[in-house]
Amino acid sequence: MIISRRHRYIFVAIPKTGTHSVRQALRQHLADDDLEQVGLFVNRRFPFADLAAIRHGHLSLQQVRPSLEPGEFESYFKFAFVRNPFDRFVSYCAFMSRENGQFAADPTGFMKHVLFEMRPEQHILFQPQHLLLTGADGALLTDHVGRVEELQASYDHVCARLGFESTALGRVNSSQRGDYRQYYDAELVAGISDYYQRDLELFGYSFD
Repeated sequence: MIISRRHRYIFVAIPKTGTHSVRQALRQHLADDDLEQVGLFVNRRFPFADLAAIRHGHLSLQQVRPSLEPGEFESYFKFAFVRNPFDRFVSYCAFMSRENGQFAADPTGFMKHVLFEMRPEQHILFQPQHLLLTGADGALLTDHVGRVEELQASYDHVCARLGFESTALGRVNSSQRGDYRQYYDAELVAGISDYYQRDLELFGYSFD
């Protein structure tokens, strides 16, 4: 997450949505008193003890809101980028097995193992995206939600809104795979549809 007091925004870094590319671009515009929490490639922590104790930078708006000054949360431009849950789950499984090669050896089998057997619901990369962006009532707290599928255009929109020049986003921590649909069968489609139902509804995604 990034909190910029210079440009008055909060960037919510949802995992597996190109966050490292966006962070790199945003850092060009950060002031000395701007804040960032991140735990991969760069190690930075917020000056709030409870949040700094969390080992990653994928914080929710509900988590950070109590640490801000009165009026900051309401007046800051809050944005994030989301990704089709079916595609994102493929990326998650490939990432989690990058050292043992289980996904590469049997993609569909490994994905079923993760979803139906491991079920790592406490792992931030596995959790639904909406949990980082919604309030207790389930409504979005963001002012803008861009899409990974059109990441550059979404980032350009954010830059225009914030009043600084956009730059071409690089590729950071990405991997090469085929179309996500090739890794699914009917059982897996049904399982992902059920677990990530709110993401699919809220952000307008489907398997096709």
